[in-house]
Amino acid sequence: MEDEPSFSDICGGRLALQRRDYSPSCREFCLSCPRLSLRSLTAVTCTVWLAAYGLFTLCENSMILSAAIFITLLGLLGYLHFVKIDQETLLIIDSLGIQMTSSYASGKECTTFIEMGKVKDVVINEAVYMQKVIYYLCILLKDPVEPNGISQVVPVFQSAKPRLDCLIEVYRSCQEILAHQKTTSPSP
Repeated sequence: MEDEPSFSDICGGRLALQRRDYSPSCREFCLSCPRLSLRSLTAVTCTVWLAAYGLFTLCENSMILSAAIFITLLGLLGYLHFVKIDQETLLIIDSLGIQMTSSYASGKECTTFIEMGKVKDVVINEAVYMQKVIYYLCILLKDPVEPNGISQVVPVFQSAKPRLDCLIEVYRSCQEILAHQKTTSPSP
């Protein structure tokens, strides 16, 4: 079953949530952000190059134009490789664990895996961000020393920052799998 409803992020940008059900105990959520806009890329490049050309006409030094081109290209490559995330994926398997993957615009991927034995719960938390309250999905990890304690909070979908309606859909599905895992796992 594949659903692809359209949601929005905290700033009003469009997000696409794709849900894949592999089995009753395994689901994957792919949250896709809009691709890099050619219009904004052109505007930034033109602004930098026009400013460099203005400095060139004042100083008559061709190194200014070469530096502007070099800095623009390095900046774009750095932005695509280290900043712009196109897709964030959450894969939850009840007997194995939770895998989070971030796919950058350059093709680079960063993956984090959390064993199910370390997961205490998946919750929706709230935070103050830019003078407003936002909600985010996070994974609570068990404290190895204290059984009822929480050792770490791992946020999910950090780059996309989806609104509450999208988070509720992912949260409910994660809770179904966690409940399924609790009923099928043997009690210690």
